Amino acid sequence: MSPTYVQIAVNVSQKNNIFDYHLPPDLEGEVLPGCLVEVPFGRQTVQGVVLSFVETPSIPVTKPVSSLIDPQPVVLPWLLKIAKRMSEETLSPLAPCLGLMIPTGLYQQADTLFKTVPTDLVKFNDLSSLQKRIIQKIDERGGALRGRQLKTAFPRQNWQAAVKNLQQKGLLVSQPVLPPPNVRPRTVRTAQYAAIPEMLTAYLDSQRQNAAAERRRKMLDFLQQEPWPVEVSWVYAASGGGKLADLLHLAEAGLVVLGENETWRDPLEKIETQVFDPPILTPAQQAVWDRVEEKICNPVNGRPTSPILLHGVTGSGKTEIYLRAVDSVIKQGRQAIILVPEIALTPQTVRRFMARFPGRVGLMHSQLSPGERYDTWRRARAGQISVIIGARSALFCPLSNPGLVVIDECHETTYYQDDFQPYYNAIRAALWFCEETNSLLLLGSATPPLEWREYARTHGWDILSLPQRVLAHRQAIEDLLADSNHLPANNEEAVSLPLPPVSLIDMRQELTAGNRSMFSRELQDALKQVLDTGRQAILFLNRRGSATYVFCRHCGHVLRCPRCDLPLTFHAGANLQTLRCHTCAYTRQMPKTCPACSSTQIRQYGAGTEKVEAEVKQLFPQARTLRWDYESTRYKGAHDIILTHFSNHQADILIGTQMLAKGLDLPLVTLVGVVLADVGLNLPDFRAAEKTFQLLMQVAGRAGRSALGGKVVIQTFMPEHYAIKAAAAYDYEGFITRELAYRKDIKYPPFYRLARLEYRHSNPAAAEKKALDMAHRLQEAIDSGEYTSSELIGPAPCFFSKINGVYRWQIILRSPDPLKILHQLRTDDWFVLIDPINLL
Repeated sequence: MSPTYVQIAVNVSQKNNIFDYHLPPDLEGEVLPGCLVEVPFGRQTVQGVVLSFVETPSIPVTKPVSSLIDPQPVVLPWLLKIAKRMSEETLSPLAPCLGLMIPTGLYQQADTLFKTVPTDLVKFNDLSSLQKRIIQKIDERGGALRGRQLKTAFPRQNWQAAVKNLQQKGLLVSQPVLPPPNVRPRTVRTAQYAAIPEMLTAYLDSQRQNAAAERRRKMLDFLQQEPWPVEVSWVYAASGGGKLADLLHLAEAGLVVLGENETWRDPLEKIETQVFDPPILTPAQQAVWDRVEEKICNPVNGRPTSPILLHGVTGSGKTEIYLRAVDSVIKQGRQAIILVPEIALTPQTVRRFMARFPGRVGLMHSQLSPGERYDTWRRARAGQISVIIGARSALFCPLSNPGLVVIDECHETTYYQDDFQPYYNAIRAALWFCEETNSLLLLGSATPPLEWREYARTHGWDILSLPQRVLAHRQAIEDLLADSNHLPANNEEAVSLPLPPVSLIDMRQELTAGNRSMFSRELQDALKQVLDTGRQAILFLNRRGSATYVFCRHCGHVLRCPRCDLPLTFHAGANLQTLRCHTCAYTRQMPKTCPACSSTQIRQYGAGTEKVEAEVKQLFPQARTLRWDYESTRYKGAHDIILTHFSNHQADILIGTQMLAKGLDLPLVTLVGVVLADVGLNLPDFRAAEKTFQLLMQVAGRAGRSALGGKVVIQTFMPEHYAIKAAAAYDYEGFITRELAYRKDIKYPPFYRLARLEYRHSNPAAAEKKALDMAHRLQEAIDSGEYTSSELIGPAPCFFSKINGVYRWQIILRSPDPLKILHQLRTDDWFVLIDPINLL
């Protein structure tokens, strides 16, 4: 009998990673497509995902599969198809695409284990500083370290070359290893009462009266009341300080039975929610919901469905549409995925969905522990979760019967993964997902991205509108509302609200009038009014730190990061002034003299969130402030803590960066101040105007979301720019009409597609040479294929030309279909982004 052959995508770094193997007799009938296995690969043992069975292998002699890691498939059939399509359309190897669908810690890549060889002091002294530190680090860790551990220990250093030299000198030896999965089901010790009355009486009579006997008696009293095994921590608590030794003693006496139970690690178990009845829909919401409900029912009626783009102004009640859509899908026996752009938004979103669907919500994002992500993934695979909420990676949870994918705030760039392979757009991946599962894709935004708006229009999607805000938060603001003149004239539950008025402040005129503060006079007055009336304000600035950059007023020298060649940002601490690179985390103290000319005229220029907070405290000492930026949210749970504090009115003014623009719903906020609207407007990226418009519209939408009303103050040095003027007027249609005409003139998306090819090298000359060579090959491919509508931009250094000591060159391929051209070329050592989110 011939063996069963399988095609496997092995988890190795090379691009061609699909190979044929055969199943040994003990695995016949046990392995299915989507299963995670271990296989031999050269001298290594590696993991791989079974793609399919094959009748005839592509090679004459195949190797056997070594073992099956999980008896159930880890990648479901439609997710396998999505991974293959993603690999083809992003020019990525298949292994990292499959990695999106497998929990962190379960999917492991082969590594190399390095061990030190005892040596004499003379050889050690001849080593370089880096080589000595590598030897010392390995010795500190027991004489052996894996390559990934060395990479973590020596970031941004050429440790690979140092290790290779050490091997040549005979001071290190290496061997291939495959780390075992570092996530597994969690178990807890349990205890259960097992005594008959006679045994208990005899035992108690035989015990002396002491502290230990009293603890054990309390344990037995507690366990007698429990019909099922109980986690031992509860038993300890009931006994007032019991120990494992007490339980072992009782087990030895035959009075209790100790065991182990599997338990889920649930990141939502401590979140409290308050259940509200669904609100009455406004007429606009009802019209939208009728169409969404019809689309959700299409698969049940045997009809295909198509996506919906929901364009609703901030506060228009899009979330209620999502909630009703999820409810409808669950009633069909299907599941839903809700994607949000930022981890910061997940606590707020989770509470709303938990209140409506208690016990059926799962959370998935990168700041969870590996165990929490693994257990959520397993619960989803087992069909125990109806709603998955999370960032873009939540799209790939193994739901058994999905029926809905919601992408909230679909304009956000965080839906594009561009920091590691595969470089993909979650919206495009969601389209593939919904095509494979006949699910409804629902995109929602107050500022839909221009390209997806046009895609929806040209592909026949429904584009639904919610043009008015919905009055909400009556209970949350009841006390303040009693004294407010904003109370609506009727008592209906669903009443519309106007968008808050916007004041556009020309900061050039403020300077002319002698105002040197970063706050205009109008913004200062508005902040005072907020504080006087006991309400809240948000101050938005898209900068961290205390100052944008530091320079010498004598010679003009700007202090830059030595690894990235970018200006360092000034941070003022309680006792220390530091300069920090926000790209590579390089840090140094603030110098007293200029490194170039030794002048003492070192000054900070520009403003960051820290400086904004300092000026608020100077102007309004009584104000309670919170800062929400990268520095203040680096620890787990920080987003939720800050948002909870502000929601509970434990602060008056929230100062932050782009996180503030991402869908927050805060009823007491009656003022939003944009400290500087111009940031990013003049970057050399064709989406700069669109991103500025979206950011201003979104952050303005945080004000006036209740009957207390609101106001927006936008400060700018460029009040005449069409993006700023359109944002101040809430004129989305006017903005996209002008922006589309501009894009058409310059032949940019949505009228053409782009591919960005980036090459990185520590030697600037080598990077340039490689870029010129690739441009030549690309031009040859364009000419030979007669792609008359395709052209190259570059090669040229990237806008941020040096990062982490590495020089970057890029080529932009503009074409109706760049993939046709790129599939003809080898791009293994290039970073290739299709439809990139920026060109910097």
